[in-house]
Amino acid sequence: MRTRLLPLLIVLMAAVLLALGVPLAVSLAAAQQQRVVVDRIDDTARFAALAQFVTDRPTGSRADVTDERGETLAGELRMYYSVYGIRAGVFYRDDTPMANAPGDWFLPQKGEGRDAFNEALLGRRSHDPEQVWPWQRSRLVVASPVIRDGDVVAVVVTDSPTGQMRSRILHGWLFIGAGEVAAMLLAVGAALRLTGWVLRPVRVLDATTHDIATGRLKSRVAAAGGPPELRRLARSFNEMADNVEQVLEQQRAFVADASHQLRNPLAALLLRIELLALELPEGNEEIASVRTEGKRLAQVLDDLLDLALAEHAEAELRLTDIGALTAERVAAWGPAAEAKGVRLTGTCPATTAWADPVTLSSALDAVIDNAVKFTPAGQGVEVEVAAAGDTATVVVTDGGPGLSDEELSRVGDRFWRSAAHQNVKGSGLGLSITQTLLAAGGGSISYAHHEPHGLRVTVSLPRTAAGAGRAGV
Repeated sequence: MRTRLLPLLIVLMAAVLLALGVPLAVSLAAAQQQRVVVDRIDDTARFAALAQFVTDRPTGSRADVTDERGETLAGELRMYYSVYGIRAGVFYRDDTPMANAPGDWFLPQKGEGRDAFNEALLGRRSHDPEQVWPWQRSRLVVASPVIRDGDVVAVVVTDSPTGQMRSRILHGWLFIGAGEVAAMLLAVGAALRLTGWVLRPVRVLDATTHDIATGRLKSRVAAAGGPPELRRLARSFNEMADNVEQVLEQQRAFVADASHQLRNPLAALLLRIELLALELPEGNEEIASVRTEGKRLAQVLDDLLDLALAEHAEAELRLTDIGALTAERVAAWGPAAEAKGVRLTGTCPATTAWADPVTLSSALDAVIDNAVKFTPAGQGVEVEVAAAGDTATVVVTDGGPGLSDEELSRVGDRFWRSAAHQNVKGSGLGLSITQTLLAAGGGSISYAHHEPHGLRVTVSLPRTAAGAGRAGV
């Protein structure tokens, strides 16, 4: 969950920082340019004030007369250019220069300089030029009118390089970027702490839920930090787990006590049936039927007690050679299979897995017993041990009639038996007990069709201590 929540928080924080940083960067660039424009406006205003007192262009016999004020203006422009590197000039309405610096610079015929000149001829200062960005090598043109007796007689134009301004803008942007990166790192750190604080109780709750789902009913959510709602959820979960464990414990105790308490009256009843049979004619069918049902009821009570004990017991896992153990069980069931005319074969190479030997033996007995029981004479039962990755398997296949898809989904349910096998001895609890015993040790049992007919039962066991530990060891 953290890997999904953290990127979302980071994207949101990055969007917020960009939403703040981009306007700030644009504002910084605009402020730097406005500062330069205001400075140029002050300069053009000063030159316009000087140009107001310059006499008109000399004509005729006055052409060689020196205008001291014009010389002063020209000197100021040359000094201005030499100090700041900014081209500046005062131009008459017909574009001829009153004074300019450098001397070879004239008013362009088009472009921003011409637009600013034409605007100043209308008696107003030119508009602020377009924003210059750090990657643009454009120049900044500002023009102001020279007004005498209410008429525009000339225009002051400054053409400024923008290198220093663009450099200041870039440095400002780098500072903003560094601040954004620092803020992003701080935000990521805060997001890590926040998600950890919020999700720590969720992880603990998830682990505890998994433990309970795999049979460790005594697992509880440990006290952890986090929001008050999650702490309250943890307390409620522990209360629920306590109640569930108590109910299950009562159920197990009831089944065990009922099975145990019914065994004595049932044993006495069976004894009375045997005494009654002594006084009836030999081969009486009714008494034989009663005796059979009594023995079946006794078997059901024994299986119920075994089931209650299996649900309550904890597996004692150890690293076991399941190949040798399986071979032993195959050999033990060999006489029973031979007596029925069933071929029982085993392929049991040495394979280790984590298992409770007693539990595994009981599970294999139940599975092999079922396979032999439902396989007709002349058919075979095969037992094969294999290992793949972190799992070892014992596969038992038989040549019996098999089960339908619907019946296959119900195998292992308590007291369930196929309609076709109702007359076969059994209580319908054997595979349920086997499934419960295997689950306590991290194992499992599954069922599938065996072609061309029959049933394929697979007992799976963990080969690593980690796999066994997830079951509650």
